[in-house]
Amino acid sequence: LLLFYGFAQSKKDSEFKVVGYYSLNAAMKADVHTVPFDKVTHVNLFFLNPDSSGNFKQDLSAIIPFVKAAHAKGVKVLPSIAGGGRHEYYHKLLKDENRARFINDLLLITLKYNFDGIDVDIEGEDIDENYEKFATGLARVLKPHKKLVTAAIAVFYKDVLTDAALAQYDFVNIMSYDHTGPWKPANPGPHSTFEHAVSDLEYFGQVRKIPRQKMVLGVGFYGYGFGPTTESKPTSMNYRQIVEKFPGAENSDQVTLSDGATMYYNGVQTIRQKTQLAKEKASGIMIWQLLGDAPSSHSLLRVINEEARR
Repeated sequence: LLLFYGFAQSKKDSEFKVVGYYSLNAAMKADVHTVPFDKVTHVNLFFLNPDSSGNFKQDLSAIIPFVKAAHAKGVKVLPSIAGGGRHEYYHKLLKDENRARFINDLLLITLKYNFDGIDVDIEGEDIDENYEKFATGLARVLKPHKKLVTAAIAVFYKDVLTDAALAQYDFVNIMSYDHTGPWKPANPGPHSTFEHAVSDLEYFGQVRKIPRQKMVLGVGFYGYGFGPTTESKPTSMNYRQIVEKFPGAENSDQVTLSDGATMYYNGVQTIRQKTQLAKEKASGIMIWQLLGDAPSSHSLLRVINEEARR
């Protein structure tokens, strides 16, 4: 612990971001002493969403101790909106007649709970012609309050992410995972290779011209299993479950399950390589998600911190 104490507070090390997604519901119940605030610079709480009418009805008062504990360690906390999967009502919220109210509600929540900004995780078909206006409006409202505006993005829907929208964000978390998965049973294999990370950073850095200091490389603390036949239903496990069930799995990127299926994930060496890549080509590592990590000696978060400090 002493090796990493103060990671987030150190001015030199804070240049390299370690952004960890953490369940909002779990955070409201968490023993804050168990949260690895000493190994992250930002925590994104997933997911803060209104109801289909745009009303935020959830009582967030239980998040206050979590935010205070994070700030005591120099860690920034941002609620993340939307998330993977379809959120049809976001099309309505982002329309001209509703957008200002939605943005203002996000500002009020940010100020009320002393959050450090908003993370925009609007994905796929939820991105429409109003996304750019929303990103611009959100940045215009939050930044005068010294609040961050960040986003989770991916190459899968690169053509609907405009340059003007991307320019609004203080930094973007590039989701370099889910290149395949249970939704693609006919496409078995690893979903988050080192080569995927190289390619994704190359696209957003070289083609879309996002500055290195505004790119954070996303890694997944989970795996997908395929097989043993094409008719078999793909499965998923988080990294902690994998290393608990398969001793030594941390030293590989795949294991064979009892039914003959192959589980693909990122082990210690690949996470080490990706962190080295992020130091060279980006400005940090993003993790989906922190509660998927394994404890102590097999921890991927520990590996990220080791490499970040070299």
